Amino acid sequence: MNKNEKLRIVPLGGLGEVGKNMMAYEYGEHILVVDAGLMFPDNDMLGIDYIIPDFEYLLDKTSRISGIIITHGHEDHIGAVPHLLSQVSAPVYATPLTRGLIEVKLARNSLSGKADLRTVQAGEMIQVGPFQVELFHVCHSIPDSVGLGISTPAGLIVHSGDYKFDQTPVDNWPTDFAKLAEFSQRGVTVLLADSTNAERPGWTPSERVIDPALDEVFVNAPGRVIIATFASLISRMQQVANAAVHRKRKLAFVGMSMVDNAKIARTLGYLDVPNETLVSLEEALNLPVKEVALMCTGSQGEPSSIVGRLSTGTNRQFDIRAGDTVVLSSHPIPGNEETIFKTINRLFQRGATVIYDAISPIHVSGHASSEEQKLLLNLVRPKYFIPIHGELRHLKRHAALAGQVGIPQENILVVENGQVVELSEGKLSLAERVPGGYVFVEGQSIGEIGKDIIREREQLSRAGILIITATLDKYSNRLIKEPEIITRGFISPEDSEDLIPMVRRKVTDIVNSGLDSEKTITDAVKSLLHNETKRRPMIFVTVTKA
Repeated sequence: MNKNEKLRIVPLGGLGEVGKNMMAYEYGEHILVVDAGLMFPDNDMLGIDYIIPDFEYLLDKTSRISGIIITHGHEDHIGAVPHLLSQVSAPVYATPLTRGLIEVKLARNSLSGKADLRTVQAGEMIQVGPFQVELFHVCHSIPDSVGLGISTPAGLIVHSGDYKFDQTPVDNWPTDFAKLAEFSQRGVTVLLADSTNAERPGWTPSERVIDPALDEVFVNAPGRVIIATFASLISRMQQVANAAVHRKRKLAFVGMSMVDNAKIARTLGYLDVPNETLVSLEEALNLPVKEVALMCTGSQGEPSSIVGRLSTGTNRQFDIRAGDTVVLSSHPIPGNEETIFKTINRLFQRGATVIYDAISPIHVSGHASSEEQKLLLNLVRPKYFIPIHGELRHLKRHAALAGQVGIPQENILVVENGQVVELSEGKLSLAERVPGGYVFVEGQSIGEIGKDIIREREQLSRAGILIITATLDKYSNRLIKEPEIITRGFISPEDSEDLIPMVRRKVTDIVNSGLDSEKTITDAVKSLLHNETKRRPMIFVTVTKA
């Protein structure tokens, strides 16, 4: 191996947003990929199911990808794995629970048995091309999470993954401080660390603080308890199961992703629910309401989730009843606040009691707050620091924290998706930019919908649409019949009684004057509508000759 080669660090997702985390490390002819996650759409991304990283950079280098390592089983780290593996053939390394969750996801995408999945454990060392990777355990809100110590000919890289320094984790397995200290003794060239909570002062509370809050909910609930959280939040499943056992309620998991993930976690021993406590949804719905707890998805108010459908009365299997207690056990993902609050209000309207993050400690973050981030920096003492996993404001704040603990400003690089960083002869520098944007997924469409379509949808949602069809005689260029005008989302039937005839007369005048181009009609009608309504609907004109 030529030690004069450069190590290239290529961020493909997660730097500039919360979600779709993906990083590539490139040395010589070998590439190591870390994580491949998805991101939930913003409110203005109408119709989009989710977003995955743009990994176009890798597609002409697939033969050089020596391995893919997944740090843990959350959607923002595994959600794009099926999309990646449909185009890349490389071994995927994951801890047992993470592998199990990936297998569930691959099965849903008809990729079972087609991927080279390899089980690894925290504390193991694996060789992936020129990369000697040591996996070390970190606390997070899902078991089996790891960070990576990546030894390369250019230096030792520490990639934290998502982490927090919980001294009393639910699974009694704290972060591996000893390994972090050992890395420091060896000399860490670059630290790349999670920035999600860089703006939060102090320390992230332990997961254990949730136990008494959940128990209080179970004691005080007059009817069913419905807990909503992410389907991959296995530690929360365990805490709910413990509360159900303690308060003698039966527990049912609801929804395909929740049921599948709970099943694999139980099979692998990461979720302990007594058989006598666990029941099917059908059984739960026939039990006395005081004896039931249901766990489902929808803590972000997603319209298609179970809680989202319950709030609108469109859930197929069961409805909200007066006396139900709904617990939203998660922090709002940035941008989701409005959707969540609307869901909460609708649940209240249907007679439920709603308990959420702002009024009770029924959720704590799985990410390190600022004091923990400073502790990691002091433990590892890297030469260079690159903040990852977060919006630009989080990355900038994390960079400021690194400066506070003594990392020289010239050794801190804040970069966004697509900005390649090179490490050569012990020096870190910026290189070229590569694609690092959004790939929208909607149904079976992957990457076919661009920002121009999203903008059109947003415009349609704001001002509506007006469609004009004019049919002309092909010999005389005169109208055969009155122009047909259809509107949607623009004007009410009552208001259209005067306006639509005005539009029809305008189109007729234009055509009869010989100016029958679609652009001429569009411009004239646009001006008329704005003068009359001060609104700008999208206008589509079709002129046909018969």
